[in-house]
Amino acid sequence: MNLQQIRNATLVVDYADKKFLIDPFLADKGTYPPFPNSARQEQNNPLVNLPTSIDKIISNINAVIVTHLHLDHFDEVAKEVLPKDIKMFVQNEEDAKEVEKGGFQNVEVLQEDSVFEDVKLIKTKGNHGRGEIVKLAGPVCGVVFKHPMEKTLYVAGDTVWYEGVQEEIDAHNPAIIVVNAGDNQFLEGGSLVMSKDDVYQVSKASPHAKIIASHMEAVNHWTLSREELKSFINEKGISSNVFVPEDGESFSF
Repeated sequence: MNLQQIRNATLVVDYADKKFLIDPFLADKGTYPPFPNSARQEQNNPLVNLPTSIDKIISNINAVIVTHLHLDHFDEVAKEVLPKDIKMFVQNEEDAKEVEKGGFQNVEVLQEDSVFEDVKLIKTKGNHGRGEIVKLAGPVCGVVFKHPMEKTLYVAGDTVWYEGVQEEIDAHNPAIIVVNAGDNQFLEGGSLVMSKDDVYQVSKASPHAKIIASHMEAVNHWTLSREELKSFINEKGISSNVFVPEDGESFSF
């Protein structure tokens, strides 16, 4: 497989000769207002440009997976540029209806036994924060990819570390795990995605897995920088297993 970090949670995953686009957030730098009640209120989102052209990102895509409908995971530009007949996987019927309103004609709700051609796609649990903020943030999911010729890949989505992530690791024993690790927060309510300590918990739960830290430094409410996370994983002695990619960087496994 090959995974390319695009920007924020947007990934291109080449897996078993299929090309998946995950959580497309494709607008130019500064297109949208900052998320409220959080840091960097003077900066519009996204904070950075795409590392390559939209045409290159979406060319030859076979299917799109949208873990939830927050703007930084499925934006207006993605709705405009993606082919309306492309296969779209979403987390629930509510999201499916919203995506279909955008003109998409081939929308499927992810299940625990979904299949795209010969690739198994397994919907996984997630908590978009802890405590009361979870209700405000709304439901989210991740996805596990399985194929006889590939290593198992777990894209955790917008979740903090909690028992649900432990359960998914125990159930699927992934060789590769992508975590959203910008420790994004509003001024109140705590982490919405993984902090550096959460990433460490993932590494302890799956010590043989390669872990990729996505969703970093791209929207105004991030609180964990790439440099801080790199320093932390070096201190913990896990830098051989945890990778912090720059936008545009690719990994093959």
